[in-house]
Amino acid sequence: MIVCIAEKPSVAREIAHILGANSKKDGYMEGGGYQVTWTFGHLCELKEPHEYTPVWKTWSLGQLPMIPPRFGIKLKQDKGIEKQFHIIEGLMQKADEIINCGDAGQEGELIQRWVMQKAGAKCPVKRLWVNSLTEEAIREGFRTLKDQSAYQGLYEAGLMRAIGDWLLGMNATRLYTQKYAAGKRQTLSVGRVQTPTLALVVTRWREIENFVPKQSWTLSTLYRNTKFNAIERDEEAEAEDEANVRAAAEKGKKQKPKGIIYKPIEYATEAEGKSVIESIREKPFTVLSVEKKKGTEAPPRLYDLTSLQVQCNKKLGLSAEQTLSIIQSLYEKKVTTYPRVDTTFLPDDVYHKCPQTMNGLYQTKFSGTAPYADLIRPLGGGKPLRKSKKVFDNSKVTDHHAIIPTGIIPQNLTELEQRVFDLVARAFIAAFYDDCKFETTTVLGEVQKDEKNSIIFRTTGKVIVEEGWRVVFASAKTSTEGRADDQEASLSQGDIEESFVKGESGPHVPTLSEKWTTPPKPYTDATLLRAMETAGRTVEDEELRDALKENGIGRPSTRAAIIETLIRRNYIRRERSSLRPTPTGIELIDLIHEELLKSAELTGRWEKKLRQIERHEYEAKTFLDELKQMVSDIVISVLREQKAPHHEEN
Repeated sequence: MIVCIAEKPSVAREIAHILGANSKKDGYMEGGGYQVTWTFGHLCELKEPHEYTPVWKTWSLGQLPMIPPRFGIKLKQDKGIEKQFHIIEGLMQKADEIINCGDAGQEGELIQRWVMQKAGAKCPVKRLWVNSLTEEAIREGFRTLKDQSAYQGLYEAGLMRAIGDWLLGMNATRLYTQKYAAGKRQTLSVGRVQTPTLALVVTRWREIENFVPKQSWTLSTLYRNTKFNAIERDEEAEAEDEANVRAAAEKGKKQKPKGIIYKPIEYATEAEGKSVIESIREKPFTVLSVEKKKGTEAPPRLYDLTSLQVQCNKKLGLSAEQTLSIIQSLYEKKVTTYPRVDTTFLPDDVYHKCPQTMNGLYQTKFSGTAPYADLIRPLGGGKPLRKSKKVFDNSKVTDHHAIIPTGIIPQNLTELEQRVFDLVARAFIAAFYDDCKFETTTVLGEVQKDEKNSIIFRTTGKVIVEEGWRVVFASAKTSTEGRADDQEASLSQGDIEESFVKGESGPHVPTLSEKWTTPPKPYTDATLLRAMETAGRTVEDEELRDALKENGIGRPSTRAAIIETLIRRNYIRRERSSLRPTPTGIELIDLIHEELLKSAELTGRWEKKLRQIERHEYEAKTFLDELKQMVSDIVISVLREQKAPHHEEN
């Protein structure tokens, strides 16, 4: 008998139906030579400290660090879980073969492996790996089963993550609680990912609180009903650009220099600005150059989980956890692919399935209206769908591809599910449209200040020549319109209505505008997710962000839970759309002097090693040895600290 084990009952039912295992039993389905059973997520977990040795039951600084010689797992204490496990155990003990049908990711691999270990399974194990729960995808998955050994790196990475969280969390929490909150009914919870995330929020809040606005004045002038802004050369930016070009050349890459780079002129005092105005008021404005450039903008990227959470927070006001719950539901309803992904690309072998997916979207109706039919019609007519390297790239895809529709026609979606599906669907459709084409006009002018000096002015305008993919979002509801990711293109300057000619000259009206620097904005779910993804670095460029993902803190699938954990533990709170630290959270970060515990960058390096373990590029044993040494060093360092002021409960 072949035993299939899924991660939840609903998935088990789908698999059982396809395999013909239609006979219902207590805790499993049977038929066609298969028994299909399920877990309820994590049935097993790492043992508690006192289960390794009784002396660890009492919280004591003298017992730290707690480093078990060998880590063990236990069954969670829950009657429902215990009953289901014993059913699974009985099936596995008699099985000829087991097929691991767990969630196709690091955590899913760990969940099922622990259950098989606890059940004492001895027979061969195969792995089902699917990107969606459609019947076609599941059948294809069963045709291409792999031996469990092919996913050993995935399991080891998940195991090291769990052990790392245990070692750091258990030791650091007891360490800080006993040293700084002894005698109080309060636990100072410290975690490998949660503490650096909290530190990001606290640091941002401090930047806001300590911000001192600076005043300056900017100069502009009105010439032929068009506003021109005063500019000067930015020599610092030009030097940085030259350095980037040289660095690229050393790596064998060609990078075109930007040439002259300008920045706005700012005057420190109003008097200085007014003096300049008086010197140019009666002088003529002369057009130096009129430059028109054609440009293109590729369709927005498809979604990974983080970019979808960011977009849903910005457009729909959903928290990261709400978005994850909705996209998981859409996955289980078979209308979107596997959601817990960190790539925005598709592999080449998905391309031939895309016309079928388009056909499903073409037939999709919400409230009697087919929202995608008119958008898909221009892509038909017998011509092949566009295939762009910015969408299809095998080198950018490992276990899973970007989140896309499956082609299954959605039925009975809630309003929020429909709106999230709409974002995913439009991003997919737009990926096959032509680039948006636009034209940029830049006009430079000058006004002579004196015999030797002049003030340079500039105005820039953009106009869309061919909308291309933008038509896909133009028809969306107001709440979801715009680009499919958080890097919205800025074509807001508008076209320059006047026709300017080089050498023309005439009167102008200069003005001075007061300007104040503004503080950074509090984190939202969207911006905190991006900060976690890039280990605290502010990055707008998509390619650079991709490069930093390896060093991000947490996994795409866990970042939402980290935010909610910090809220639940009263370390941060939501105020409307903002995330702000509580006094408790601020004081906890102030107590932690050990930089490793709160550095997003250092924690990000740890995440990179876990990904390397997954790809067999780093030894799990080496990582574990480093973990043990790091925890020991942290304990020694904190114990030597001078005791800080009492940490008051809030």
